[in-house]
Amino acid sequence: MERKVPTAVVGCGMISNIYIKNLKNLFSIIDLAAVANRNRTAAEQKAAEYGIERVMTIDEVAADPGIELVICLTPAFAHYDMIRRMLEAGKHVWTEKTMTVTVDQSRELVALADAKGLYLGSAPDTVLGAGTQTARRALDTGMIGEISSGVAVINRNQSLNAETFTFLRGNGGSLPYDVGIYYIATLISLLGPVERVHAFGAPAKRHEPEFLFRNADAEPWIIPGSNVLSASLKFASGALVSVHFDGNTVNAEQHNITLFGSRGILKVGDPDKFNSPVSLIYAGQPECVLPFTHGYDGRNTLAPTPFDFYGHRGVGVAEMAYAIRQGRPNRCSKEYGLHCLEILEAMERSAATGETVSLTSCFEGMKPLAPGYYSNFGNGRGDAEMSLVHG
Repeated sequence: MERKVPTAVVGCGMISNIYIKNLKNLFSIIDLAAVANRNRTAAEQKAAEYGIERVMTIDEVAADPGIELVICLTPAFAHYDMIRRMLEAGKHVWTEKTMTVTVDQSRELVALADAKGLYLGSAPDTVLGAGTQTARRALDTGMIGEISSGVAVINRNQSLNAETFTFLRGNGGSLPYDVGIYYIATLISLLGPVERVHAFGAPAKRHEPEFLFRNADAEPWIIPGSNVLSASLKFASGALVSVHFDGNTVNAEQHNITLFGSRGILKVGDPDKFNSPVSLIYAGQPECVLPFTHGYDGRNTLAPTPFDFYGHRGVGVAEMAYAIRQGRPNRCSKEYGLHCLEILEAMERSAATGETVSLTSCFEGMKPLAPGYYSNFGNGRGDAEMSLVHG
């Protein structure tokens, strides 16, 4: 196995639990050396809970030559400053989605990483999970033939959710950026890059507090940007996909990604999960659920922690760590993260102007993982990490 990559987590909010737990216990390539947070108490609590030796300030992480990789788990609106700071300090960076809140910021960071010869990886890494990788295997082996079209749908009451998760009230908190990004990421991991986008949209509504109605100081708010987007995406492959994101409805999710091919139909399931079922439909035959062909199915035998439904978060970090050691491109790359964000921004721009928007980011597609590995076997880890080793 390659030499471990000394790593620090910056940002100790709700999603840090699953990242820290997985990176400490599931991936041999990662040496999780430190945690940091603007509120030091939060970092100290995580360090004590998970047995992390060092609690550092953000300044100390940037200055420490022993830290090679920094994982940015701050809210999206804080990503640009944090990522830029760590890249300038010579660190490789992995960031939670979205890379930043604007394409211009992300382009700047991509250029900086290129200039310094550093890796910059971006979530979502659910695309490396068993569900999406099984779907990719089905497509690559021709199970539904040539893909002509598809649909992708997700809905939530995003304003109501923002009462509990207050970071959603800022830039990057609308449904397309917070959740729709998983659908865009899954589509481009399966179908490759998008060429053109045309869309219609609507803003979030002014939200009067519901959960917080007992708090006399609770003020109404409006989530920035389009909270409803309905778009047509033309892929370089020729496939036409209809995308519908609605954050102004109720919390009764109707998640759907369906791809229509010349030989059959593939249902991909919920891209926010690592283990959403993948099913195949042929003419005159009942729908058939496919067995997973890959590991990282979202289940592990580690002690339960909050937000465990996030499954195998961190697999993209580990895959990037192997890429660093092997000197090869990582799958959830900066180009992938930039292309996801440009698609979302193009949808908003098209909705605002009525124009069809052509994309300019260079994403050449994502290489699939090697199939045939276990997520859980024997010691609870299985051998799925071997799928990350193979470039």
